[in-house]
Amino acid sequence: MGALQSLPGQAEYCDLTAKTGFSFEQIGVLRKRFKQLSHNEETLRRDHFNEIHDLTFNPIRAQIIEAFFDRRNFHQDGQGKVREIGFEEFVVVMSHFRPPSLHMTEEQREKIRKEKLRFLFNMHDTDNNGTITLEEYRHVVEELLSRSGTLEKETAKSIADAAMLEVASISVGHMEPDEFYEGITFEHFLKLLNGFDIESRMTIRF
Repeated sequence: MGALQSLPGQAEYCDLTAKTGFSFEQIGVLRKRFKQLSHNEETLRRDHFNEIHDLTFNPIRAQIIEAFFDRRNFHQDGQGKVREIGFEEFVVVMSHFRPPSLHMTEEQREKIRKEKLRFLFNMHDTDNNGTITLEEYRHVVEELLSRSGTLEKETAKSIADAAMLEVASISVGHMEPDEFYEGITFEHFLKLLNGFDIESRMTIRF
């Protein structure tokens, strides 16, 4: 799977720093973490992520884990899922959670922001059809609300419906409650989150 099958040398580190923006030191730290999670194997599987304590109680734990095995997050034209990943794929996905450098130009910062939003969009576009549907959005909201243990399923569904209709009204104008909404595209997604501080929110500790 992964392009790196042994302890990476300087050349591989250079490739990864150019590709992800991580420093040599950061890639070295990620290499150690990769080895810990994989038990010194050359690939990671989904079950290895069960050992990450910080993910245990994360309400979107399943989506985060799946993101590591989604080919769309490895390269632009990727499709489908994989069963295991190598070190390079691990680092590429981790780079989506990396805060932007203070020395970036505005153009570079905007490029990274768009990549982060694409990653977030892909995480919720579970059927890879280019839109986030009401059902996909509802799934995320219900999972978040279920952590409280105080809301019934129908109540959580109603809240998710109302939230999605609010988003839809911003995207396509005024909507009535009985109108059908197909979902938001990535272009709409970008507009909805314009000005949103995605950089400080899309973080994960490993």
